[in-house]
Amino acid sequence: MASRFDVVQDAESRDTYYLNMGPQHPSTHGVLRLKLHLDGETILSVDPVIGYGHRAHEKMAENRDYLQFLPNPSRVDYISGMIYNIGYCQAIERAMGIEVPERAEYIRVIANELNRISSHLLWLGTFLLDLGAFTPFLYAFDDREKILDILDRVTGSRLTYCYGRFGGVTLDVDDLFLQQTAEFCTHFKTRFALYEELVIDNVIFQERTVGVGVFEPDLIQKYGVSGPCLRAMGQANDVRKDEPYGIYDRFDFDIPTQMAGDCFVRSLVRMDEMRQSVRIVEQAVKDIPDGPFIAPKVPKRIRPAEGEYHFCVESARGNFGIYIVSDGSDIPFRLKMRTPSFANMATMPDVMKGTLLSDAVAILGSIDIVVPEIDR
Repeated sequence: MASRFDVVQDAESRDTYYLNMGPQHPSTHGVLRLKLHLDGETILSVDPVIGYGHRAHEKMAENRDYLQFLPNPSRVDYISGMIYNIGYCQAIERAMGIEVPERAEYIRVIANELNRISSHLLWLGTFLLDLGAFTPFLYAFDDREKILDILDRVTGSRLTYCYGRFGGVTLDVDDLFLQQTAEFCTHFKTRFALYEELVIDNVIFQERTVGVGVFEPDLIQKYGVSGPCLRAMGQANDVRKDEPYGIYDRFDFDIPTQMAGDCFVRSLVRMDEMRQSVRIVEQAVKDIPDGPFIAPKVPKRIRPAEGEYHFCVESARGNFGIYIVSDGSDIPFRLKMRTPSFANMATMPDVMKGTLLSDAVAILGSIDIVVPEIDR
């Protein structure tokens, strides 16, 4: 029996056609267009077309001061906006040597890891929805809603957070916040068995994902793959462990990995990552100290010394890097964002080649892209 790749090699002797998947397609979760070259239902090549939602965030950074840019990072990846917002604050703090109080560091970890779980839950629900399963979406969004309610009490937001400030956070957390967070962790740990039975052990889900969209090892260096996509290829790389920032080096947690590199194990990695985030949150809630939630002496005008600065954090999708060129003024001369979705998305021409049209939805959903951080 001929393989899919044999079909691709013989395609020149057949009639082929092009099909646009997007930019208005439910499974692209935004204005993304995949220009598919097809032989029947076999994908010969794919050309991702981006730019439909470009908003010039990096150019905006060069036309306002560092403080005015604070609301922007969470709109780059609006699904894990807390991590982006606080990550930007940490980049400036590193550049200027601003000390963050202990309590603020713990609050940031709790907020970031809750945001990571909520991001993975949105991925879980919408991924299964793309594949034709509706019930997991309801359970995932029910759990996600609990996180949004918790974060809303202290941030005033449910999606695009601007909770971080240079030197800390905008508002302290109270005992009710900590109690609700602990109760959520207790509740959420009971849900994993349900998700395992409903999704991971589901034979239909396995048929749609096992062996589909395999990332080959050479893609790591070729495209700079990071996050769950990288860890599903057996690489235990995580910025929180490799280059600890904040106080992540104080917490006991593991980096989940798998070896197959397909859609199925990428799902396993994200499920395990939610377990690890719960571990981190429980430790932070237990050990959070008293004290101020923002540094008392933060400069009124943020002016990093002239030079170049780089800082990266582990977002829900991978390595998010911020590169700043400062001329000594309060406005960045250049601010460049390295977003994981852009790099992971670039693998699609290699990964989708030789797969079926029906696999395109599964592959795209499994890498968990957020279009606004591609079109930033």
